[in-house]
Amino acid sequence: MKKITINILSLFLFVTLLASCKKWVDYDPKDDFLVTEGAYLASETDYRTMVVSVYSPLQWINQVVPIGDIASDNAVSGGENASDVLSLQQIDDYTHTPVNSTLTDIWQSAYEGINRANYLTQYKEKNIAGTTIDFAGKEALYGEVYFIRAYYYFTLVKMFGDVPLFVDKRLTLAENKALQRSPKADVYKQIEADLNAAVAVLPAVQTQKGRITKYAAQALLGKVLIYQNKFDAAAPILESIITANAFSLVTNFASMYLASGENGPESVFEIQYSNTSPYYNWGGATRGQGNYAVQQCGVRGLNGTSAMPYAAGWSTNLPTQNLANAYAAGDQRKAATVLDIEAYKNANPSFNITYQVAPYKNTGLYNQKYLPRKGETSGQLELNYTNNFRIIRYAEVLLLAAEAFNRSSTANDTKAQTYLNLVRRRAFNDNLHDITATGTALRQAIWDERRLELGMEGDRFFDLVRTGQAATKITGFVAGKHEVFPIPQRERDISGITQNNGY
Repeated sequence: MKKITINILSLFLFVTLLASCKKWVDYDPKDDFLVTEGAYLASETDYRTMVVSVYSPLQWINQVVPIGDIASDNAVSGGENASDVLSLQQIDDYTHTPVNSTLTDIWQSAYEGINRANYLTQYKEKNIAGTTIDFAGKEALYGEVYFIRAYYYFTLVKMFGDVPLFVDKRLTLAENKALQRSPKADVYKQIEADLNAAVAVLPAVQTQKGRITKYAAQALLGKVLIYQNKFDAAAPILESIITANAFSLVTNFASMYLASGENGPESVFEIQYSNTSPYYNWGGATRGQGNYAVQQCGVRGLNGTSAMPYAAGWSTNLPTQNLANAYAAGDQRKAATVLDIEAYKNANPSFNITYQVAPYKNTGLYNQKYLPRKGETSGQLELNYTNNFRIIRYAEVLLLAAEAFNRSSTANDTKAQTYLNLVRRRAFNDNLHDITATGTALRQAIWDERRLELGMEGDRFFDLVRTGQAATKITGFVAGKHEVFPIPQRERDISGITQNNGY
């Protein structure tokens, strides 16, 4: 929304002139080409345009994905030195404090998205002028808004625990200062309500790629329920996606992460990135249309012939040898997840590859899923990579369903095995690696499979926390403290909200 600044002296003179007039004059700001709040939501186009603005901050919470691996045993921060992107180094080292620029940016971006969603829901029935604007597809359009608001709140609650909860309207600055944290259970209740509302009105298929569908809302709802250990409720929701036959596992796992693989048959929900209006502002690295995280994970100083497909990056978010070792021989996901740059160089001598060894926390490994590639950026190259984040894939729906059936009050391990083994058969191109375990052994196998399938996609830290494995798997993790991140100090200074334990 355009911000209008009015010269105080001019305003005073204008009011004085009005008072001296013998007859009343109605002033319309549009006469001076000023855009006011009352001019918005006056047409179907306004509503549809504003919904796009609710999507935008999804791009801004960009760093949630690398944090999900860097804070776990999957990756290290890497970079040039110990102070390179200090906020990520601290998260990696478990020395992070309430003064952390990356965590602050995520908090602010998510709440900006929530405020935008609330503005639309506030004026759903009648716009600011009190006029009802009805049009075909309006309810479905609002289904997208409900989903996105739920996603923002899910991001906040899984990162920070109890957080301020408001849905009735966009908050003013004064109201922001009075915010208090709501219990995590209440936040989850609202997330569920939004997702159920979205499921009820969203179409199964959208004509525009990247738009939220009913299946995306069902998948996120199933995941949210599993995060709350509501397995009986999650199982039928997730299975309904499977039985709909709307998605399929692609044969070539690596192909999903190519530009040609975006929004493909396995895609349930992706955060869309583009460079149709190339971005140049280093002061807002995550605020353009491009995926900033792609540049972060590239090989530093990489050069080679024109046939070599990769572009150089900053050697951040480096996979660990621990992750690489977790893959069994024959698992096609390893090569698609972890790039050993020296092995790649030796296997491709015609590329004449040269590169700089990662200066800090070098593992020799790079994030293959989101490695920067030539020709996929423009403008300020580092800020404009077009790679989408694959947030929910059909493979994860299968693994979530497997976990839900295994952990339900009346477990169905046969279904759990079936859904788990569909994922494994794609990984190995055979059925010789099927899991036959039951009970707790099957449960651990499902959790382990999530690491292999979703490696470097931002889920690992949150999985370890929700399953109670973090303290035994992550170096530096302190139980009772590090399950959540600290509330940004800047927000506490404004509203006085309480801090998480240990920070």
